[in-house]
Amino acid sequence: MIKSMTGFGRGESAENNRKFTVEIKSVNHRYLDVNIKMPKALNFFESSIRSELKSYISRGKVDVYISYEDFSEKTSAVRYNREVAQEYLTYLTQMAEEFHLDNDIRASTLSRFPEIFTMEEADLDEEELWKELRSAVAGAAGRFVDARISEGSHLRDDLIEKLDGILALVDFIAERSPQIIAEYRRRLEERVRELLEDVNVDEGRLITEVTIFADKVCVDEEIVRLRSHVETAKDTLLKGGSVGRKLDFIAQEMNREANTILSKANDLELSNCAIELKTEIEKVREQIQNIE
Repeated sequence: MIKSMTGFGRGESAENNRKFTVEIKSVNHRYLDVNIKMPKALNFFESSIRSELKSYISRGKVDVYISYEDFSEKTSAVRYNREVAQEYLTYLTQMAEEFHLDNDIRASTLSRFPEIFTMEEADLDEEELWKELRSAVAGAAGRFVDARISEGSHLRDDLIEKLDGILALVDFIAERSPQIIAEYRRRLEERVRELLEDVNVDEGRLITEVTIFADKVCVDEEIVRLRSHVETAKDTLLKGGSVGRKLDFIAQEMNREANTILSKANDLELSNCAIELKTEIEKVREQIQNIE
């Protein structure tokens, strides 16, 4: 099967009063480029998330958005910093003695000083948290891949149709090329007769000139290679897999052969056909950029 490099997938996991939501979308890219946006509390899972995604995706610029909600009652805890409180108390007592002040320190007063009490996130079970997050990532990735496969199927059908159109153009070129040589011989023979009037035409010289012309405009080799490239591209599409790079290389080779045919064209019909051939190959190349 063929996969498109554009796609979208969304997955959720809601367990133990926690909810993870993962969204994945991608566009074309030469390599795999994953960008993850998520709460800082989940940053230590980034490497695991990337490893998980690699089993689903091989190419594309991929954006991953992760949101996390915790509905449990105990999401944070108060921490009493005894050492800090003791240090404050020591200095306050020292100040009272040095400046002859009343030492009226109360617990409620001391508690207002910075860092006596701090809020900390409650300890989380990382293994359990990853299990829930991974479920959401897998759900989003699965739907993401399904979307890519669906789009890839349309791409494959469209490309095969375009490749069949290219073969039709190649068939016209193959049929037209011998006619150009025959027409050239007839025009050359008529021209020579006009110039020499009643003098017999030197058949050997005529054959030599036609042979030289035929050699210059012959595109037999290009036609054979072009047909081979088209058939290889169609077979590759039908076999499927991550074939985007291979197809791009084949399209480049097809374009090279089309350029050679156009450069040898010595006929208006053939030139127009070669231009149309290049146009269709370019359309194929553009579509191939969307394939993983």
